[in-house]
Amino acid sequence: MSDNNIFEYIKNINKKSKDAFNVISRSSSKDRNLAILNTSKIIKQEQEEILKANKIDIENAKRKQLNNAFLDRLLLDDKRIDNIVEGLKQISEMSDPIGVELSKWTQPNGLNISRISVPLGIIGIIYESRPNVTIDAGSLCIKSGNTAILRGGSDSINSSKILAKCMQKGLESAHLPSKTVQLVENTDREAVSAMLTSTGEIDIIIPRGGKSLVKKIQDEARVPVFAHLEGICHVYVDKDADINKAVKIIVNSKMRRTGICGALETLLVDRHISEKALPLIVKKLVESGCHIRGDIETKEIVDEIELASENDWHTEYLEAILSIKLVDGVSGAIDHISKYSSNHTESIITENTRVAETFLANVDSAIVMHNTSTQFADGGEFGMGAEIGISTGRIHARGPVGAAQLTSFKYIVRGNDQIRG
Repeated sequence: MSDNNIFEYIKNINKKSKDAFNVISRSSSKDRNLAILNTSKIIKQEQEEILKANKIDIENAKRKQLNNAFLDRLLLDDKRIDNIVEGLKQISEMSDPIGVELSKWTQPNGLNISRISVPLGIIGIIYESRPNVTIDAGSLCIKSGNTAILRGGSDSINSSKILAKCMQKGLESAHLPSKTVQLVENTDREAVSAMLTSTGEIDIIIPRGGKSLVKKIQDEARVPVFAHLEGICHVYVDKDADINKAVKIIVNSKMRRTGICGALETLLVDRHISEKALPLIVKKLVESGCHIRGDIETKEIVDEIELASENDWHTEYLEAILSIKLVDGVSGAIDHISKYSSNHTESIITENTRVAETFLANVDSAIVMHNTSTQFADGGEFGMGAEIGISTGRIHARGPVGAAQLTSFKYIVRGNDQIRG
């Protein structure tokens, strides 16, 4: 397909999305919930076909010799299908994010003013290998009265196609426009460029993928973007930490799934407990299959690890590699995070409430935690049912982007014959 044809192809999708938005944005919460719930049933009915399509994607990825972290993100199995189905049910049961009265006040002149939540509009979601994003993004857009234009990666195209069709069937069953959710089936990269320059047609772009994809989108987009560039996540072990608790949290933060953006990448340890804590922490991590890199002081305590370089503090590994650095208390941890963090997710492990509150108040990341795993940095775990991604920006949405974050607002002003002098 020529470049001109690709741009016309996207323009046609944009138009259909706009037409669908005029219906879905005015639809009832009951109908939108029914579409989401019916989609969950259709996915369960089509489970065998979905897994067959995903197997084709996996086999193609293996032929390209893509790494294990990529294959893990691409994989669908019975458990992950069940999680998708359960997530859809949770979204259908959540309160309606549209039409919520966010605030209300009366002016001295008697004007009654309220701020009411409304859908954002036409949302373009550009993602890579995770086929479940097709469902997460589509269902959250339906829930919030928006339309979704989905452009997944070529490596997950077979899985994404069948999942998108399941969503369209769910919409039709609730008498809502099937074009509320559309998948861009053209895998040419120019399709992405066409979406990024769809000013006045697409209202917001949400990227979900690796650093290179997100950077390309941020650099080229003429449409507003919700994004995070990478997830350089930290855990800080304070001198007042429970060491057994710390080991458990650290291993989970790093090793539960190494390829997700909420995975731990740099561990910070207070010097006061380093000689006691580090051997235990490193031992458990190595037993779990993790490769350790540490600063000079860490290597002096645990000699078998590799010496870290400056570049390690800037690195999102997305695999079983962890860097460790010793710091001077909570202020040292905050200083390191301020310098190297991507402002995604950071966690402190301590039994000292005052120190924990200092960390929570002074670390400027989208998600800041106390005594828990960074792997909880997920909209589903926050009770949002699902998420489209994590936003590390400061404009509009920050942290997990769920249905409520896919809304804007309008002001409704009620008067009684007032005129302005």
